[in-house]
Amino acid sequence: MSASASARTVTSRPRSRRRGTRSPTRHRYAWAGGLAAWAIALLFVAPIIWMVLTSLHSESNAATNPPSIGAGLTLSGYKNFFDSDPWPYLVNSLSAAVFSTLIVLLLAFPAAYALTIKPVKKWRDVMFFFLSTKFLPQVAAVLPIFLIARDLGLLDHVLALIIVYAAMNLPVAIWMMRSFLAEIPREVVEAAELDGAGLRTILLKILLPLTAPGLAAVSLICFIFSWNELLFARVITATVAETAPVFLTGFITSEGLFLSKLCAAAVIISLPVLIAGFAAQDKLVQGLSFGAVKG
Repeated sequence: MSASASARTVTSRPRSRRRGTRSPTRHRYAWAGGLAAWAIALLFVAPIIWMVLTSLHSESNAATNPPSIGAGLTLSGYKNFFDSDPWPYLVNSLSAAVFSTLIVLLLAFPAAYALTIKPVKKWRDVMFFFLSTKFLPQVAAVLPIFLIARDLGLLDHVLALIIVYAAMNLPVAIWMMRSFLAEIPREVVEAAELDGAGLRTILLKILLPLTAPGLAAVSLICFIFSWNELLFARVITATVAETAPVFLTGFITSEGLFLSKLCAAAVIISLPVLIAGFAAQDKLVQGLSFGAVKG
């Protein structure tokens, strides 16, 4: 063995011992970080657990604050909820959320293309205009939207909700889609144009597959915003087009608060959003992180 090789073996041993002394500390830090993450997660999940537990109690036991863990469990709250015929309200919410999300995607994708890949003149002013539409509180737009819907004969109609939700979510969708498209090198589009690809081919066959995670994230966020919206649904609907959040407010009456039934309804109405989130969680995380570098 040469002198240089022996020197390397000698000098390498203390390094291995030093690494060994650091590993317990790193192990403790990893355990502490994991416990902190679980504690924060439980803190966020605690209200949901409380809601589910309350929905499984009778009205008398649900009235206690906090709900008694040892009280008997029952499905009477869920039975009372389904006896109230919630299906028209769920269908209205689903129709308004799905169709408004589709409209948003059809408009936001080409708009983001025009503001990113082939930017129009004064595109920054256009982006600021989209953002400025979110400065106004929703309650300030209730009366004008009500009057417009009344003049167009759209009061108590799901179509009015679809239009309002699409207009409400479109600025956010354009901003998000622009951040996703900004991550795509322009050389990809230029190469496609050199090969003779038209605008339709570039949008549908090149950019659409590349931004699929971003589209999934935008779709889920727009769906959640539309599904949970209450103010406009409360104002411009009456009986025919009432949505699920409006249906929930019916459990708060002058006779009292039916807490078990309300929590059972909240659990059922939250399921579509939870199922959509779990089904698209990979695409959602990938899409939200995809546009995190450029804005």
